[in-house]
Amino acid sequence: MLRDRYETEDIFARVPQMAHRIDPVLKQLDVLLEDDELYEQVRTDFGKRSRYSLVHGRPSSPVEVILRMLLLKHLYAWSYQETEDEVDQNLILRWFCRLYWAPVPDDTTLIRWANTLRPETLHALNDRVVELARQARVTKGRKLRLDATCVQTEIHHPTDSGLLVDSVRVLSRFVQRAKGLVKDHLSQVQQACRSRLRSARKVAQTLHRQLRRKGEEKEAQQKELYQQLVQTTEQMVSQAKRVVAVLRERTEPHAKRLLKEAQRVLPLVEGVIAQTRVRVLEGKKMASGQKVLSLFEPHTRAIPRHKGGALVEFGRQVILDEVDGGIVTRYQILEHPTEHGQAVEAVAHHCALFEHPPNLVAGDRGVHSADTEGTLAAAGVKLVAIPAAGKLSVERKALEHTRRWKRGYRWRAGIEGRIASLRRDYGWRKSRYHGQDGMERWLGLGVIASNLRRIARATVTRTHNKQAA
Repeated sequence: MLRDRYETEDIFARVPQMAHRIDPVLKQLDVLLEDDELYEQVRTDFGKRSRYSLVHGRPSSPVEVILRMLLLKHLYAWSYQETEDEVDQNLILRWFCRLYWAPVPDDTTLIRWANTLRPETLHALNDRVVELARQARVTKGRKLRLDATCVQTEIHHPTDSGLLVDSVRVLSRFVQRAKGLVKDHLSQVQQACRSRLRSARKVAQTLHRQLRRKGEEKEAQQKELYQQLVQTTEQMVSQAKRVVAVLRERTEPHAKRLLKEAQRVLPLVEGVIAQTRVRVLEGKKMASGQKVLSLFEPHTRAIPRHKGGALVEFGRQVILDEVDGGIVTRYQILEHPTEHGQAVEAVAHHCALFEHPPNLVAGDRGVHSADTEGTLAAAGVKLVAIPAAGKLSVERKALEHTRRWKRGYRWRAGIEGRIASLRRDYGWRKSRYHGQDGMERWLGLGVIASNLRRIARATVTRTHNKQAA
């Protein structure tokens, strides 16, 4: 049964000296989290974890405790295990999480509850946090700047041979797990559930040694090894399909889970085989958007870098909007690695939150599109400081050299610092959650933690300045 909170208790009554050691920012964060709308939105998702979560079963870990522990995890960039240990051992964190003297939820419990949060809920939560920033007078929404960054996924560097070995490994594991369910309904079950992983790894090791050498003769040998690897993978696909045909007729929950996993993986494995034939055996190029880069994070894209370091990153392009006061109002995973035209969506979302358009919209050249400035001017934006792409007309050059335009565009540079902070302090360098929904949760919790800390610090600084005056 879902539980909202523990009964309130003065945890510092036994050790009153600890109350004076609470970080003022943490105190202010505690005040901000005393918001019923935040809890109601999270409670709705938690209530859908199972059919009778709201009314039956053992009392759950309270919604208030789970939400605060998840935010602490992202505030301090802890793992789930570290979050459990730190809260368990620290009296102040127990007070902040509203645990008091109750046992701390296990790290696996936190994981299961976190996975029930929908991306839509986190977007709504961030909108509520922006509203709290308005109420705290941290921002008025007069300026808006936007930029995009690549958030990497948790994958190894994708190579054709590596993906083929991964395919054989995953399918071998699948047929072996299904062996007990299909052995009485499948002829030659030993052959159908045979693992070919050792053969695939042996060929891959030989191939990697060959790749260090050069010459036409070596290239022919490499193609022959790739052909062997492809054939081994195709044999595993054939075995897996035989097992799937039997699992479709079974009704056990375990059989349904295995069938669902196989139906997800098999199309990806077939895509890996097809792209290896095209790229390696036929020597043709393949569009980036058609490539399979991971069996476990299939939403991964190849993002070209236009700066120093690696030429390509593997992850997703994410756009974020920031208003004056350092509050991130919107984040969105882009389907394509380009942010053209995103300024229009940013202003529409800004108007929905603040009920007025920003006076200034700033972004880099990647945000520009043909109709951006006209659309934003019609929406009521007074200055659009976004450099035009392509060859500039005399009038456009004159506009971009005016003092007013340059001042607005200089303000845009601050979002680079916000992105650096999110990457360094809130995990935006690489998503540790799986799948696109998992990435949305990872990004959303990081943004909410960043915004809450920003609001708390600004409030504490303003209070301190008033007292000093």
